[in-house]
Amino acid sequence: MTLFIAVLIVATIAIAWLVLAPAIAERHVVFDNDPDQPCGFGPDMSWIAIKANDGAAVAAALGVIDPIPSNWDSGVGTVYDAAFGENRVFISPPVENWIFVAGSCLPHPHGRAFADKCTPLLLNLSERFGEVQYFASYPELDIFAWAKVVSGRTVRAFAIGDDGIVWSKGRTTREERLLGLKLFELRGVRGRKGDAGGELLMHPTQEHVMRLAGHWSINPTTLDSVSVAPGLGSVCRAPAAWRTERLRKSA
Repeated sequence: MTLFIAVLIVATIAIAWLVLAPAIAERHVVFDNDPDQPCGFGPDMSWIAIKANDGAAVAAALGVIDPIPSNWDSGVGTVYDAAFGENRVFISPPVENWIFVAGSCLPHPHGRAFADKCTPLLLNLSERFGEVQYFASYPELDIFAWAKVVSGRTVRAFAIGDDGIVWSKGRTTREERLLGLKLFELRGVRGRKGDAGGELLMHPTQEHVMRLAGHWSINPTTLDSVSVAPGLGSVCRAPAAWRTERLRKSA
């Protein structure tokens, strides 16, 4: 009987640990808060560039949860981490009057079958801060997107995925044309030759997204070379309102 009780106690403790361990780990996550220089990011990531210098105001406008001070190295490392980055974003210190919000959990344009949570977020931010830009680049998923919103007006928004173009608003900008993309063409004919014999580029790549970010604001892959004072940003949990939501089909 004594042995049975002992086994029962051990089993109860083990089950309790399995249940509580994730929550305990969540409470004890520590981010490096020694100010450091900008850290590059961008590949296989989505981010918002906001024309602002006040990280706390950006966090409040985003509605993120539990901002925790973090430097660049720790913040960028977190959003790229398979476990911790799933529901977190990094709000960077300002760089040349731009604040970056990076994280794969940001709302994305998914097409008509899903609620558009990306556009309202960008419009709200632009009404507060003026100019806001959105970028996403996931080559393995064949997903690329960008948007520029100024003073509550969508200047340009474009996204393409496996199902083709899922987001196209506004006129193609001069900076997009400089990339050589023919975004009005159909996919699947990348090898076709133009009138001058050159290859027609009809589908963006990760390099195109980074170059466009450099034209519009700052290419985040080059942040390591930007000379600014060491700073601190914050790591925050994403609000539930950002979760992907499939629209119900009408009967």
